[in-house]
Amino acid sequence: MFKSGTFVAEHVGETTDEQIQPNGVDLTLAGVYEQREPGRIARDGKEIGARQEVESEQVGDNVPATYYLTAGGYVVQYAETVRIPEGHVGYIYPRSSLLRNSCMLNTAVWDAGYEGKGEGLLEVHHDVEIEEGARIAQLVLAEADHDGTYAGSYQGENVGLDEF
Repeated sequence: MFKSGTFVAEHVGETTDEQIQPNGVDLTLAGVYEQREPGRIARDGKEIGARQEVESEQVGDNVPATYYLTAGGYVVQYAETVRIPEGHVGYIYPRSSLLRNSCMLNTAVWDAGYEGKGEGLLEVHHDVEIEEGARIAQLVLAEADHDGTYAGSYQGENVGLDEF
């Protein structure tokens, strides 16, 4: 069973009331990256290819910086720290405004015990502008049996130890 947005918000740091939805919490855009070098996924490990941060533009006073993205694939980083509680699994879905602007957000399962500021793959099929801090995804939590909790290499992803 999926949990309520209020329950999900208890496991997401730095949220506003606007981000809490009936069935989840909206995640906002912290940064956009382009992969510049090949990565490698092997049977006994992985290597993430080198990335370069896409520069945002400041178009006016009191206006958030904006990313102007052309068609292609980008790695996006979420601003919020997520903690998937025991007995649950997290799923990230794109907000419909991305889909309506010819963009798709691909993500993976977030296991019980994961803590960090995750990332997703943003596929842009038509040029789009996205402001820093814009709501781009929604995290939902479902009850789930599991064997152990997440202890992989992405634990604490994109956060300092002082944020836990």
